[in-house]
This record gives sequence, C-alpha cells and structure tokens, in this order.
Amino acid sequence: MKIVLAQIDVRLNRTNLKLHIEIIKKNLRADVIVFPELSLSGYMLQDKVYEDAYTLDELTALEELSKDIDIIVGAAIRASGKILNSALYFSKGELLHRHDKMYLPNYGMFEEARFYSNGEKLSSFEVDGSTVSMVVCEDLWRADVIAKISTLSPKVLYVLSNSPARGFTDDGLKISQQWQAILKTTAMLSHCHVIFVNRVGFEDGLGFWGGSLVVTPQGEIECSLELFKESIKEIELDHSLHQIERLIIKHD
Repeated sequence: MKIVLAQIDVRLNRTNLKLHIEIIKKNLRADVIVFPELSLSGYMLQDKVYEDAYTLDELTALEELSKDIDIIVGAAIRASGKILNSALYFSKGELLHRHDKMYLPNYGMFEEARFYSNGEKLSSFEVDGSTVSMVVCEDLWRADVIAKISTLSPKVLYVLSNSPARGFTDDGLKISQQWQAILKTTAMLSHCHVIFVNRVGFEDGLGFWGGSLVVTPQGEIECSLELFKESIKEIELDHSLHQIERLIIKHD
C-alpha cells in the first residue's frame, strides 16, 4: 500500500481546501494521502472557528477525489450543533469515517477546550478488508486510548497532529523525542503500523516542527520527514510485518 505523507504549512482561512485539492491531484497514483490535524482550517482559529468551521456538505470536492485515492484530512467541523476537531477519511466517493478529537488540551499555549467540543469515542473501520483507526494529537497521550487501540487491533493507525515545537536541548527537540517514544510504544502494543503526520509553519508565535514518521509494528522508524520543512513523501507499507508481529505474539 502506497501512502503519501503531506507534511504541509497551512493558513488560517479556507484557502487550504484549494491547496489540498492541488496536492491530491499530483499524487493520485498512491493509495492514501494523509494531511495533518486541522489541515483545512489552521490551528489558532480561536473565535474565528465559529465562522470558518466546515459542514460536511462543503467537502464534496474531497469526496469526488476520493474515487481515485483515499484522503485523510483534519478540519474544524460543525455537526450536531457542536464545533469539533475532526479527522476525516474519504474513500470511494464518500466520507467513510470521522474521528472527533476526544482530549482537548487547555493548558499553557493550548486553548482548544474553549472552542471545540470533545469527541465521544474511538472506533475502528474497514478499508478494503483491513481494520484502520485514527486519532488526533493529544488523544494518543492518554494510556486509556493506547489500550483501546490495542483492543481494536488495527493494521494501520493514523495520527494527525499540530504539535508546536518546545524543549530545545543539546540532544535535539524534546517534544520530537517524546512523540517518538509514544508512537513506538503504541505500534508495539497494538502490533500495527503507525502513520504520524505533523504540520510545519508558524501561527501567532507557535512554530510547528513537522518530523512526520512511519513506525512499524516492531516499533522501528521506517520513514521520517525533516524538521521544520514542508515535505510530501510517498512510502510503501509492508503489511507482512503486521503478520510477523502477530505470529511472534501468538508463539510467545
């Protein structure tokens, strides 16, 4: 399976949809393309989110394009009277699955709980016979979420993120190291490939560091994108690694 990681910079307006369409059309030979958290909206919308949040019927262009390639995007979504930070999976001309961010950070530089409602559950869904799950950023920093992912037993877990840079040390970027530890742990405990796509760029003093990753079921980094630079890269997953990991667990 060929997956495109779209580690991009976005704007705090709706021009991002046009950008997504342009990028998708250039990568139709892949099976899936993955964008970061809130990639259609930008992160620091604050009160503007009430004007700029999308309704699902405004994203028919992505439904149409998904007839040729599966598309995963992040967006502020207006649904059931709520504003949600959502990951959307489009496939075969329709919205196949929506995951709404469950854990909204509301400390330090983060104010998400002021503007978004919490998602209510984490679930899996089927894509061409394979089980898939999605989470958004802070969701994966909770032990109960990692435990739930393990019980869902996906072949692929997609993690959409808008992680700001912090913790610069002589050994590198601390937040990147922390994310790598969480992603590797999740991959090994859940025996799945983990696809982590984080954005780059600056908004109101926040710098987003990129560093998107593909982690194998054995917890090894198979692919990593550069820090602080836009990058669009196609990778091919080896699903035999998932079967090998299952066999190892079965015979231990």
